[in-house]
Amino acid sequence: MLWRTALISSCRLLPSCSHPAGRSFRWSVIASAHRRRSSMDPEVPAIDPSCTPAESPASGMSSDATGSLETMASEDLLPGETVVREGKASILFPSANEVFYNPVQEFNRDLTCAVITEFARDLLAQRGVRVVVPGEKEKVLVSLSEESNEAEEKTGAEELNVTATAGEKCEHGLRVLEGLAASGLRSVRFALEVPGLQSVTANDFSSKAAALIARNAQYNRVSHLVQASCRDASMLMYEKRGKKERYDVIDLDPYGSPASFLDAAVQAVSEGGLLCVTCTDMAVMAGNSGETCYSKYGSISIKAKYCHEMALRIILHSLDQRAGVYQRYIQPLLSVSADFYIRVFVRVFTGQATVKNSASKQALVYNCVGCGSFHLQRMGRRIDNGKHMKYSAATGPPVGPECEQCGQRHQLGGPIWAEPIHDQEFVQKVLSAVSGNPSRFGTSKRIEGMLSMVTEELEDVPLYYTVDNLTSTLHCNTPPLLQFRSALLHAGHRVSLSHACKNAIKTDAPPAAIWDIMRCWEKENPVKREKLSQTSPAFRILSTEPRLEACFTVREDANPQSRKRHLTRFQENPQAFWGPKARAKAGGGITTHLQDKRKKCQNKRKNQVTDSSQLKNFPCKKFKQGMCTHGDECCYSHDADQTCEEKANN
Repeated sequence: MLWRTALISSCRLLPSCSHPAGRSFRWSVIASAHRRRSSMDPEVPAIDPSCTPAESPASGMSSDATGSLETMASEDLLPGETVVREGKASILFPSANEVFYNPVQEFNRDLTCAVITEFARDLLAQRGVRVVVPGEKEKVLVSLSEESNEAEEKTGAEELNVTATAGEKCEHGLRVLEGLAASGLRSVRFALEVPGLQSVTANDFSSKAAALIARNAQYNRVSHLVQASCRDASMLMYEKRGKKERYDVIDLDPYGSPASFLDAAVQAVSEGGLLCVTCTDMAVMAGNSGETCYSKYGSISIKAKYCHEMALRIILHSLDQRAGVYQRYIQPLLSVSADFYIRVFVRVFTGQATVKNSASKQALVYNCVGCGSFHLQRMGRRIDNGKHMKYSAATGPPVGPECEQCGQRHQLGGPIWAEPIHDQEFVQKVLSAVSGNPSRFGTSKRIEGMLSMVTEELEDVPLYYTVDNLTSTLHCNTPPLLQFRSALLHAGHRVSLSHACKNAIKTDAPPAAIWDIMRCWEKENPVKREKLSQTSPAFRILSTEPRLEACFTVREDANPQSRKRHLTRFQENPQAFWGPKARAKAGGGITTHLQDKRKKCQNKRKNQVTDSSQLKNFPCKKFKQGMCTHGDECCYSHDADQTCEEKANN
């Protein structure tokens, strides 16, 4: 520990990274120190002096020197050691199963860097600091008046007299906390790619992960920004609840649910600070375990077609509810559902008067189990009387005992966040920055496509329908997406797509109007009604005549710009088993039997047993439970000591 402290102290006293001579001297000192330490302690792997981090614009090394050093680094890596390069960071991994890393979430990390950069640009501008991003063109403000234009330029030059670049410490910059850092990849990328940072605290409860974070910070030459921490994330945030000690940005990306960290996070983020939260427990939030979802987030999830957007609104409800305990409230900036997880970016403010509005921002969801129609019931009601705001309980419910369309019962879900889940102005800033500098991120095309869809979504319309679910209810052919959207537009309703689902339809049309359009479509594409059960939702819906005459002529405004431009909106699976990886062990390793479990639980129908004599190769489940009554006549094996694979090999 003394050696590590001395090493870190010596690194801070070395010349600045902005000078090539100081950089090479600093790296040689670190490398020689590691070589001396490794000879004394074999448990600490040596850092090869020829191993260099990913090349950055601030680097003073030539390309030839960098190439030769990378060649030497590949030859001198320790057995089992790998180098992962993402963005401008190069992360050392002692072995494949030592720490948690999922390459599929590169999009998550790229998007986070883009969001924090724009957040820093807006916040630091108030502190007189101008953010400089490599490869980004300078924005020129043009005014109609030459005098006012000159005045604006002078005012801007006087106010923004300090510049902040990536990789350099900014005294008036942001204090960032990554509560669950694992290898430190995200924190290192923040230090290398996000300008205007004062410090980045990369915390992990695992001592192996914390040691690796410190090593990766030195390897990427960002030890002056990234500080490794080995603490319980909740306790660390609880200790930083003071107004002067809070973090400007808190990033939580746990394996599974972040529920246990939310209470501390909403207290430890500064006034107007940014809170970034990832949820990968989508089975719970998408309706498979509503009671578990309620215990974690205070909301009942429903297994419906709109489950992905509902998951976003559940986590926003949970954040706002926990913040309200401390007289704080949230303002969502961006909420996305991608791949196997959801990601929300919210700002947290303090205000007792504004917290009173939280009840009216939440809503219960009544979902029909037959046709999928849904209605929202606000939890509270507020009336503006000019000088004062009057609050009262909401009136309802919005539905009767049975669904008006199909006669089936309703499920009750929620409460969920019923207000807008995006800040369109902020999203447009992030989109403009990414599209104007596409070489900055490896997933820029996907970011541009997804954010373009976000800007096209209806802000005041929670949840959505899917065209395939509507047609499957009626057992009819599926109408083309543009024709169905055009029919809604012809009927005088607003409509948009959703980034959370490919066939989603967000519209302010009531369920009655939507099913009238489907009835008109069924008349043009009739189904065999004699085969429909009289108790089925399809029979009940089609027995009612439509009240409007739908027009399916395609309109020009029915096709959004993101679709016309063929942007990458819904990316295909990048690789096999691309979902959540195995959970990291407490000791620092990763579970190894995940692949075996997948083989056991998936593809069950590929190797079906057709010969009854082969059943003796499989154990009897009832025999293991002591419930089998067939004895020796049982067609399954009662040999509990021998596995199926061993019997098959015999």
